[in-house]
Amino acid sequence: MNQILSLFAIYIALFLFGMTVMRQGLLHLQGDRMKDWLHKAVDHPLKSLSIGIVVTALLQSSSAVMVMTVGLVATGYLSFRHSIGIILGVNIGTIATLEILAFDLTWLIFPLLIIGVPLLMTKSHLLFSIGCFLFGFSSIIIAMHGFETLTYPLSSLTLVYDWILSTNEHNIVALTAGIIISALIQSSSAVTAIAMSFMNENLLILPAGISIMLGANLGTCVTAWLASIGGSKESKLTAYAHIWVNVFGILLFIPFVQLFSYYIETLSSIPSQQLAHAALIFNVVCSLLFLPIIQYFAKFIQWVHKTPIE
Repeated sequence: MNQILSLFAIYIALFLFGMTVMRQGLLHLQGDRMKDWLHKAVDHPLKSLSIGIVVTALLQSSSAVMVMTVGLVATGYLSFRHSIGIILGVNIGTIATLEILAFDLTWLIFPLLIIGVPLLMTKSHLLFSIGCFLFGFSSIIIAMHGFETLTYPLSSLTLVYDWILSTNEHNIVALTAGIIISALIQSSSAVTAIAMSFMNENLLILPAGISIMLGANLGTCVTAWLASIGGSKESKLTAYAHIWVNVFGILLFIPFVQLFSYYIETLSSIPSQQLAHAALIFNVVCSLLFLPIIQYFAKFIQWVHKTPIE
């Protein structure tokens, strides 16, 4: 039991390590430019949404982009109201990782390592950054493969088996698990990737996987909230807005998870792809619903948290 749990923890750490290394490689290449893009996302909600999608898809980290956004709001370079469009885009952009990982990419592991590792030894800024990206992405694929190899050994443990049964039977349990685990490891992508692995082995049903994904979206908001502590009033409101967007999204979707699952099953027969598609549709629908009412949503956030802005 200890060996299985230790391996599982190692694969989670490897996934997060891969995400970090890949993100650092992209930041080295485009970090300042991406901050400039976020800074310029101030004149139209649709533009803010688009920039949020692009920057998050490139960095592959909603948490990193949200921390940037909170930082820009805290320093006054971006207003709270204009940050909401970015938040909506962030939720969509982060799904790019899941859509890619939904395919079997194990054949890419060795080519990526063979190319990426030597590049890490170079003194060229460009080549080193590319090496970080390739090495980080290969680490993520290895971790995904590791999750799948451990699904059955893990499910043989009484505690894990009982948890799987409870999540399959009760969507609220799955939702809560997604929130807690994502808040702890600070990666909604990692939590959803684990759910995808269990689904591929037919241990977790689609409604439970969707519920875990919904919870993971909310749990990862903790990062932006922590980044806002000690910041300006507007930066705190930005973090709260990120939380409320996902809370309202969950309230909208969780009563219809079963119906939503039936629809998603028509899009693909592969469980991991089903969950990736569900995550994409959920975030796109929520973002498009909030986009036309950003001004009213901003006022709601200010009212709930009793934080008027001059």
